[in-house]
Amino acid sequence: MPLVAGVDSSTQSCKVVIRDAETGALVRQGRAPHPGGTEVDPRAWWDALRAAVEAAGGLADVAAVSVAGQQHGMVCLDEAGEVVRPALLWNDTRSADAARDLVEEAGGDGTGRRFWAEATGSVPVASFTATKLRWLARHEPANADRVAAVCLPHDWLTWRLAGAPELTALRTDRGDASGTGYWSPRTGEYRLDLLERAFGRRVRVPAVLGPADPAGMLDPAALGGGAGAGAAGVLLGPGTGDNAAAALGVGAGPGDIVVSVGTSGTVFAVADAPAADPTGAVAGFADATGRFLPLVCTLNAARVLDAAAGMLRVGLDELAELALAAPPGADGLVMVPYLEGERTPNRPLATGSVHGLTPPNATAGHLARAAVEGMLCALADGLDALTAQGARADRVVLVGGGARSAAVRRIAPQVFGCPVVVPPPGEYVADGAARQAAWIALGGAAPPEWPFVDTREYAADPVPAVRARYAQARERTVDRLGGPEE
Repeated sequence: MPLVAGVDSSTQSCKVVIRDAETGALVRQGRAPHPGGTEVDPRAWWDALRAAVEAAGGLADVAAVSVAGQQHGMVCLDEAGEVVRPALLWNDTRSADAARDLVEEAGGDGTGRRFWAEATGSVPVASFTATKLRWLARHEPANADRVAAVCLPHDWLTWRLAGAPELTALRTDRGDASGTGYWSPRTGEYRLDLLERAFGRRVRVPAVLGPADPAGMLDPAALGGGAGAGAAGVLLGPGTGDNAAAALGVGAGPGDIVVSVGTSGTVFAVADAPAADPTGAVAGFADATGRFLPLVCTLNAARVLDAAAGMLRVGLDELAELALAAPPGADGLVMVPYLEGERTPNRPLATGSVHGLTPPNATAGHLARAAVEGMLCALADGLDALTAQGARADRVVLVGGGARSAAVRRIAPQVFGCPVVVPPPGEYVADGAARQAAWIALGGAAPPEWPFVDTREYAADPVPAVRARYAQARERTVDRLGGPEE
């Protein structure tokens, strides 16, 4: 019974799970926090990874390790492999103007959108690595001049686990590469001309591995040596982005729409063909199995619940109770939850808004209900965008911290209009990385099947008025902000 390790280096923390490669049984786990902010020195991720590995009892008995990480983050290295500046994370919106310019430079009247969608599967937004490189070139030319290689958070951590050899040893996978803005899921190749268009010159990028290709071997000395650091012969998986890992972790298949309610909200499906949405709503990413992962991302998900709970001075459990005590539709009270800018629709400078406030609905319960429904409606817009691209929606698989809310679980089928399945709480990104590591360790043609227990299903009649009122309020918000949805 070989053991494997999966790592989730997320925005907020690093999680490590050790699982049985054949059955998926959890053996032990550990975690460590990351610093806050939208730019972080990557060395903080490395320190957290080492602490999480130690908390998980070390890697001395594992056969393989894979790292999943937050997508898009820009990690720039100089010729010596040193970090040039703190990494800009996916949720850093300072590159919004750069994203707009890259689209406009490719043509007006929708031509630029179509160009990027056909070239890379996605239309650039502030989250993407390419837009951050454009920002760096414009605003920090001295740092830009030092850049010899650019990689993503999971690429950098995997490289460090291998002992940080030459820059030529940087490795990534197709799932994470597809979020850069300069790799094509359709052709499976880099578009270095687009990297040059964004940054002004070409730099080294990681080699893109197949779903079950080893990225090298763990260097035990990288984790400090010692009995628990790791042994010789431990394989490193190619790793992937967090959303592709989550899909692998929950075992998503055709007909499943995965909705993850975390710091950000993501809605994605597993598909056999690449997506190319010129509206920019759907990002045409690749997945971690050789297929594709059309995805819609919002910046605001569980943070909406946190904000509402803070306003009402209650805990999240009490917020859920208040929401469930209020009627569907909250008697006309609607929240558009663009609390910290938004990515879909692309409104990086937006703020949240409440519509339809009247004396009868000016209660804590109505506001709690409006917050839950608003968050879910924003995600349901993403589901609609996926089905417009050909995805099937037989059921929704609901994961993430927000899925722990009883109100989210019970209201979700009313908003989504289909059954909602909630697996038991878990670290699905880390689990997906572990499942990839098991695939590497066992050498099979596909990832091992790991069964779930205690999965719950929720069903309810749809309440179309909730979506309709939200759509009206959303359009008023978009009109107020002005400009096209980029």
